[in-house]
Amino acid sequence: MIEDRLKKIEEQIGSAVNIPAETRTELLHLLASLRSEIAALPSTNEDEARSIATFAEASAHEATRSARKPQLLEAALNGLTGSVEEFETSHPDLAAVLNRLAAVLSNMGI
Repeated sequence: MIEDRLKKIEEQIGSAVNIPAETRTELLHLLASLRSEIAALPSTNEDEARSIATFAEASAHEATRSARKPQLLEAALNGLTGSVEEFETSHPDLAAVLNRLAAVLSNMGI
């Protein structure tokens, strides 16, 4: 399920015409890092990983849609940030990737 969400995010970013090439490359690189970090999580953290993937998907969707809705993007990014905060102590590498992903999406000028 999480892998499916990550693939969907990659497809959204890959097909979005409103993302500069450099930003697209960075986002895809961050998603690859996210995939690695999530795969390394113990199975006991599956619910948390699912939450992260869900908020990452929602953030990517809101950031790449043609009719942008800043309030929805902000809500998705807040959810992503909240998910990250839960992992900052126990999973610092995952937290770093998610923080960077949220920052890139937030800084896309939306």
